[in-house]
Amino acid sequence: MATAVFQVDTQQFERQALQWAQQFDEVCYFQSNDYRDEYAQIDSLLAVKALDRFVNEQTHTFRSLEKFRAKHPNRWMPGFFSYDLKNEIEDLTTSFPDRLDFPEAFFFIPSIVLHFRAKEVKIEAPQPEQIYHDILASNQIVNEEITETENIRFQKRMPKRTYIKAFRQLLQHIQQGDIYEVNLCQEFYAENVTLLPLAVYQKLNRISPTPFSCFFKIDDNYILSASPERFLAKRGDTLISQPIKGTAPRGKTVKEDHHIIETLKNSPKEISENVMIVDLVRNDLTRSAQKGTVKAEKQLEVQTFEQVHQLVSTITCQKKSGISDIEVIRNTFPAGSMTGAPKISAMRLCDRYENSKRGIYAGAVGYFNPEGDFDFNVVIRSLLYNSKKQYLSFHTGGAITIDADPEKEYEECLLKASAILKTLDTRLVR
Repeated sequence: MATAVFQVDTQQFERQALQWAQQFDEVCYFQSNDYRDEYAQIDSLLAVKALDRFVNEQTHTFRSLEKFRAKHPNRWMPGFFSYDLKNEIEDLTTSFPDRLDFPEAFFFIPSIVLHFRAKEVKIEAPQPEQIYHDILASNQIVNEEITETENIRFQKRMPKRTYIKAFRQLLQHIQQGDIYEVNLCQEFYAENVTLLPLAVYQKLNRISPTPFSCFFKIDDNYILSASPERFLAKRGDTLISQPIKGTAPRGKTVKEDHHIIETLKNSPKEISENVMIVDLVRNDLTRSAQKGTVKAEKQLEVQTFEQVHQLVSTITCQKKSGISDIEVIRNTFPAGSMTGAPKISAMRLCDRYENSKRGIYAGAVGYFNPEGDFDFNVVIRSLLYNSKKQYLSFHTGGAITIDADPEKEYEECLLKASAILKTLDTRLVR
């Protein structure tokens, strides 16, 4: 692989590169949208055209992925883990139909990687100059407006009355002491949908820019993600998880926004949700940590996005020697913010009371890099699309604690769907 750096109009060249990339069966684009923290590593990155692919083999996925990664040391390796890999990790099952037909895990070794920074692009490829000129010659720029989506109407896999019933049943489990918290999720879907996935992603990213935004294409399947949440990252020997629990809408004025933030920061319910998940994540990380190094660096930090305010906590530890990166991920997967506590009991109850396969939703998309670090998001606020089956889907969810109100939690689910519905200029079928 050769490397070359070119001076460019970054915004224009990046759009051309994304359109040029659609010719390939494997495309992964990460966009941080200028959100920076001490753990941020890339501004935006585009990886395309697999030299080799890993698709899960139904069993022993993590062990097989270890072997795949060992074949390709010191290479970029983007990919994803489905939420339902929990069934390999624990004694759990998922019986819902798989309407999207995504693999449970997928990774690839790209032959071309582009790193976008202010006024320049670095291209890693066998012939970077040729890639640069090919992209410049590509004049197919995606239109700003997306007329193809105007007739989409999302249906609810779980009608509101069913959601309320499941909510109350889960509340009984909390009152009985079976669990302390659980994340009840529901699917919204549309059939016979034809759309331009890249155009939809770009509009979603304008409406809802987030630090873990991602466009992922494999063959006929697309992930269009506006995720604000980091599942797990590694920087050197430091492991970092940043669960989100606690959500409030944006205000219409600066004064109203400030009031909402103060209310969120002081809400006993939102605080208890976050604290319970922090404890769960600390417990998960202990399995991979040097003794005594797990700590909550930041707790109950308010982060503000276009549609919502969120409570975010940061938990870190030092990775113990003799444990692989993939084993670290397996030890913490899936993200505790999407399950509940205790984790296994909560996941078992989710399988019992939800009525759709989560699949990629609540899983993780991210990368392993050549330096030995990795970074994965939590797949939330994301559209999943199978262009061959013309099936479009997204999920939303919310935490149930002992003092949760079903009407308020249902409205929070709709709030979390607002950016996607706005992107597609559509509504839910009531």
